[in-house]
Amino acid sequence: MRRILPILLLLLAGQAHAGAVLVMNSGEASLSVIDMASQRELKRIPVLREPHHVMLTPDKRELLVGDTVANEILAFDPNTFELRRRIPAADPYQIGFSPDGKYLVVNGLARAQVDIHDAVSFKLVKRFPLKSMPSHMAFSPDSASVFITLQGTAKLAAIDLRALSVRWIAETGPAPAGVMWHNGRLLVANMGSDDVWVLNAATGKTERKIRTGKGAHQLFPSPDGKLIYVNNRIDSTTVTLDPATLNVVRSYKLPGGPDDIEFAPDGKVWFTLRFVHKVAVLDPVSGQFSTIDVGRSPHGIFLNAKATPK
Repeated sequence: MRRILPILLLLLAGQAHAGAVLVMNSGEASLSVIDMASQRELKRIPVLREPHHVMLTPDKRELLVGDTVANEILAFDPNTFELRRRIPAADPYQIGFSPDGKYLVVNGLARAQVDIHDAVSFKLVKRFPLKSMPSHMAFSPDSASVFITLQGTAKLAAIDLRALSVRWIAETGPAPAGVMWHNGRLLVANMGSDDVWVLNAATGKTERKIRTGKGAHQLFPSPDGKLIYVNNRIDSTTVTLDPATLNVVRSYKLPGGPDDIEFAPDGKVWFTLRFVHKVAVLDPVSGQFSTIDVGRSPHGIFLNAKATPK
């Protein structure tokens, strides 16, 4: 029994720290590491200036965090959150890989540019000056196009990734942020018009507008594909849409400006609350949620249910 007890204690300790969440605190140059089981902040990782968004590499071996003002991308071990290397990049506000793994696209919001990098070497392939404030992105499933919201000019740009040219620039609502590919259409969340616009992906023509709430900011499909979550930062709500009809299904009140989302295996939904320096963990069935204190202005979020941070 004396030999078994230490082993049991070690196993229980491992279970207590199985799974972790990484949060980008853009207002204080740090990353919060949260234990999923206890919903407790374990530590903060300092970065240089202003981290915003996060993306796994296609091979899932590195977790990239864009540090915008520092002009670098930080590459972490996605399982331990240990820093592996620093990659020079100009104003990496939003980052994303094309589905075929060929390109890394970097939106430079402050520099009004979109950079196309080789996804393996990170070498710059082409730069597109796009005014103004390139914000979020979505790719076509065939990797032929990337669509960029231009937050400062109420427009959406389509870049042809095969010809490496701008295919079209279309009008959308004021202050567009999140954009999502959906069945050959593009869903664009407009913070200035409090709605989601539905655009034809081939032409950029607007087909429909869906009122979701003040400060409509970002869109996320649920892992099972049955819902689309839309975060409304000013209203402090998240609403779910039916993917078939795009009608609103349900609304949740999350005080503090919900921004980005991660979905946990247990069905809970994790939100960064931009204005109150917290993360919310929502049970979408009951509508109940808990909050966790993090750093100032939490933005991007990454969840790994198998992570064991050191």
